[in-house]
Amino acid sequence: MTTVDLPLLPLGRGTDLASERGVECPGDLPSASDPDLVARAKAAKEALGERVFVLGHHYQRDEVIQFADVTGDSFKLARDAAARPDAEYIVFCGVHFMAESADILTGPDQKVILPDLAAGCSMADMARIAQVETAWDAMAAAGVQESVVPVTYMNSSADIKAFCGRNGGVVCTSSNAEVALEWAFQQKPDAKVLFFPDQHLGRNTAVLKLGYSLDDCVVWNPLQPNGGLTAEQLRDAKVILWRGHCSVHGRFAPEVVDELRETIPGINILVHPECQHEVVLKADLVGSTEYIIKTIEAAPAGSAWAIGTELNLVKRLAAQHPDKRIVFLDKNVCYCSTMNRIDLPHFVWAMESLVEGVVVNQIIVDPDTEREALVALQRMLDLPGKSDRD
Repeated sequence: MTTVDLPLLPLGRGTDLASERGVECPGDLPSASDPDLVARAKAAKEALGERVFVLGHHYQRDEVIQFADVTGDSFKLARDAAARPDAEYIVFCGVHFMAESADILTGPDQKVILPDLAAGCSMADMARIAQVETAWDAMAAAGVQESVVPVTYMNSSADIKAFCGRNGGVVCTSSNAEVALEWAFQQKPDAKVLFFPDQHLGRNTAVLKLGYSLDDCVVWNPLQPNGGLTAEQLRDAKVILWRGHCSVHGRFAPEVVDELRETIPGINILVHPECQHEVVLKADLVGSTEYIIKTIEAAPAGSAWAIGTELNLVKRLAAQHPDKRIVFLDKNVCYCSTMNRIDLPHFVWAMESLVEGVVVNQIIVDPDTEREALVALQRMLDLPGKSDRD
């Protein structure tokens, strides 16, 4: 029997065996782990007591999220960890860049644990520091580097955040990308923004929030010489978008929006700004994961919603709000494969190891990178408005 409720998939329970790295579309969610592991996880958590603080990202599977002391998005969770200085161990049920941020923001005596080191992020991997440094040199050669302010999405590695810190840039989340870009354009009279690693968030924010045109934006492809751009294109651009994307949110298609509107009259389309520009244009509401959750919580009973974000969260929202019709904005059953690597076997192994006094899978950011990344993170924290959600 499927573990995905069929009402979640009004257009079918499809598969996509050719899905890109970072997302799997097998036609179902992964099966639950051995139920005996639940008792072992509870026992380990009780044994560690106040020494451990468990963070659970919204995209985690239910069997793991039940053990989280707090849930949220990446930066919110990192700040929650920083607010618990007495916790010896921070077990981060998320992906690698999130655990790095937690290590940067927590104290030197606290240890951040990622239950599975293979839980990475395909988007973060699309911007490597060597590639960014090459792009920075190319912008110098084109005579535009002095005008460029780098802005990195929270979904990036610590060394990318450090790059922004030492080059006058800033970190942003999906909820404060607008104020981060406004800040960047105020830094220099002829400012350009280099936005990475998610081109869709950058484009949607620049065009739909700040009023720039699509012609003001160019895409830097790190796999092509000079990013596939001429010096003239770099000089004319206001926003240089890195060619990266979220493998989950990038799947949502505008034609599915149209089909759902025909299938379910009066449905509201609610999507994350990491979605393609064409999808965002067709949506009724666009916002961060926290925004999506709060919107559904506030929605009237009987309303219908198609949500374009990770399936684990959509499934959870549907279960929590049976008085509303909630469906998934895809024909296929797709989930973030790296988030789903944090399963009960890995969680129990990490927790029981800590009980035995063995620290496994500790995430450590070197001091220089941490110092420079903190500069960019602090600039974000100093921005007006809310900056603790993504």
